[in-house]
Amino acid sequence: MHADADVMHDLGGPIGQNASNMKFDRYLRAWREHGFGRWAVETRDGAFLGYVGVMPSRSGHPIGPHAEIGWRLVRPAWGQGYATEAAQAALTDAFSRAGLDEVLAYTAGGNLRSQAVMVRLHMQRDPSRDFTLDHDGVKAWRGLVWVTRRG
Repeated sequence: MHADADVMHDLGGPIGQNASNMKFDRYLRAWREHGFGRWAVETRDGAFLGYVGVMPSRSGHPIGPHAEIGWRLVRPAWGQGYATEAAQAALTDAFSRAGLDEVLAYTAGGNLRSQAVMVRLHMQRDPSRDFTLDHDGVKAWRGLVWVTRRG
C-alpha cells in the first residue's frame, strides 16, 4: 500500500519497506503507551484493505499535543465507504473507551477524498490550526485541520 503512488500521492509519493515498517512500529507503540492507535481494516474474508485509527500526535508537532484520526486504504478499496465506516468506529472508541474529548484530522488541500470523509464524519474545519511541516520527507506539507469533539 505504501508503495502505491496513487495511495501516497498527498504525502509526496511511495515510501520504502523500511519507512513502512517504522510506521507500523509507531502504531504498535501507540497502543502500548496510550491504549489507542491505528486499526487494520480487512474484508470479511480477511483481505487487507488498509488502516484507520486515532493516534497521539508526534512530539514537537507544530499545533502541540493532540489526537489525530487518519486513514489509508489500498486503491481498490476507495469509494466503497470503508474509510468512513471504520473512522466512525475509531472515533466512537476514542471518545467512549479511550476517554478523549477532541480529535483532529488533517490532510493536504488537494486531497478531496479525505476531506469528503471528514465531512461525512461531521467534522468541522478549523483554519486557525492549519500548519506546515516537513512530513516523511515531503517539504512544506500544508495540513488543513478539521476537528470533532465528544458529545
